Amino acid sequence: MFKPVTHVLFDMDGLLLNTEDLYTVGFQKVASRFGKEFTFELKSKIMGQQSKEFAGTIIDDLGLPLTVDEFLSETRAIFDELFPQCQIMPGVEKLIRHLHDHNVGIGLATSSSKESYDLKTVNHQKLFDLFPCKTWGTSDPDVKKGKPFPDIFFVAANKFPDKPAPEKCLVFEDSINGVKAARAAGMQVVMVPDPRLDRARATEATLILDSVADFKPELFGLPPYKN
Repeated sequence: MFKPVTHVLFDMDGLLLNTEDLYTVGFQKVASRFGKEFTFELKSKIMGQQSKEFAGTIIDDLGLPLTVDEFLSETRAIFDELFPQCQIMPGVEKLIRHLHDHNVGIGLATSSSKESYDLKTVNHQKLFDLFPCKTWGTSDPDVKKGKPFPDIFFVAANKFPDKPAPEKCLVFEDSINGVKAARAAGMQVVMVPDPRLDRARATEATLILDSVADFKPELFGLPPYKN
């Protein structure tokens, strides 16, 4: 059912860090000024998109009287305070350190900008320093389109020195857009979705888990955890 892999790519927001909760707080704060609600349905639509993409989607869906630049400027001020408070999700540190210790190629493939990444990881540097390869979709000119397009995963995989074939890469994602992007890139994908997501909508995921803590590396030919 699952094919063995040699490299693993990780999304960040909502998967490694609980920043999706913080995004919701920030977007709702702006929406509330205009009597609007930032719903989970809208959240599901934008997850994985680059900054200007999600800003445009939110503005259009909620009918906000703001330009993309105005929306991003306003939310950036909010997130400057919120992002440094983010926490690592359950099971994440164990898995990343395990793969690193066993010399498995690991890479970060986040739609976030480099500036946003720096805010989110300021208190988690030791963990994120374990990633030798990082791709920030919003900041990387080689990532032409955000998720659900596969650009970011092709770019991220190409940063590994041995440039593995797509079928040798396993992706960890929390969003439907991310799953679609990974599958479009020809990669297997483990999805760890928000509990509110209707899993019937995630038919393209190779495997769906409640938590990264539930992952068994040996299912994909990776070194198993020691008991």
